[in-house]
Amino acid sequence: MKILVTGAAGFIGFHLANKLLDLGHEVVGFDNFNDYYDVGLKRARHAVLLKRPGYTGVEADLCDRDRLTALFAEYKFDRVCHLAAQAGVRYSMSNPFAYQKSNLEGFLNMLEMCRHERTPRLVYASSSSVYGGNTKLPFSESDPVDKPISLYAATKKANELMAHTYTHLYGIQTVGLRFFTVYGPWGRPDMAMWLFAEAMLAGKPIKVFNHGRMQRDFTYVDDIVQGVVGALFSEKLEPCEVFNIGNHRSENLMDMIGMLGQALGVEPKFEFLPMQPGDVPSTYADISRIAAKCGYHPTTPISVGIPRFIEWYLGYRGKRGLHHPPTSR
Repeated sequence: MKILVTGAAGFIGFHLANKLLDLGHEVVGFDNFNDYYDVGLKRARHAVLLKRPGYTGVEADLCDRDRLTALFAEYKFDRVCHLAAQAGVRYSMSNPFAYQKSNLEGFLNMLEMCRHERTPRLVYASSSSVYGGNTKLPFSESDPVDKPISLYAATKKANELMAHTYTHLYGIQTVGLRFFTVYGPWGRPDMAMWLFAEAMLAGKPIKVFNHGRMQRDFTYVDDIVQGVVGALFSEKLEPCEVFNIGNHRSENLMDMIGMLGQALGVEPKFEFLPMQPGDVPSTYADISRIAAKCGYHPTTPISVGIPRFIEWYLGYRGKRGLHHPPTSR
């Protein structure tokens, strides 16, 4: 098939594009290479993809409707996997209009493209953050999600509502994926595992919010990709679907930090802080629906995934000349 992957230079998009190429599909990767985090990392991911037969890279913005229109008209995509978005809960506090442009206007543009080109299926990234302050665990797709506690979460809930509307009005098949905390090789520098590893190697204390009383459903990226592929190709889906996609395990944050320290050979230092605005103490995914409909079965516990991430992370630092912990200034 011809498949568009937006956010292909991003963490999940990079791994998904690689997997789709392995499966023999033709992939067009779309990314604007914004500077929310290190553009060099995005370029490095994309350079790997550009070497692969069957891959075409497009550098453009989701808000450029003319470019999108030409792209959709040229390729007549069989599937679209829309992962591009402005990520981050805390960043949305200080940069709200980045979320309005990318997550709302950009998503509307994608819906319009799929509508006018009659794209058979649109799979898009939602987020576990839509569950807001819910306390019932595990989080289920049938739980109420009408009280988001960050602008990021509100835009992701808006995406689900917009997708439902386009399915109802125009018959577009839409599949939203509520990602839980994803980690692994080629991960994001703004996420906890990377930040903690960086601080440990620098001999600095880790900032631990809610005084360490946090739990997360950490999900290894290879498992996530298996679920996204299922969502792209399963024949068991309704016209409009929303699925949790996680590991169905909620890990104590302090246990995760201990495994990171063990993999790095470093004893962590801590700076315990109160809960951050927009954050939640626990996440835990009920994955029974995506398991039944997409054959999704995650297999990677953090005891396996964390050492894999650290092995990649140390290699990446080495290539950038960061063999030794940086000296503090």
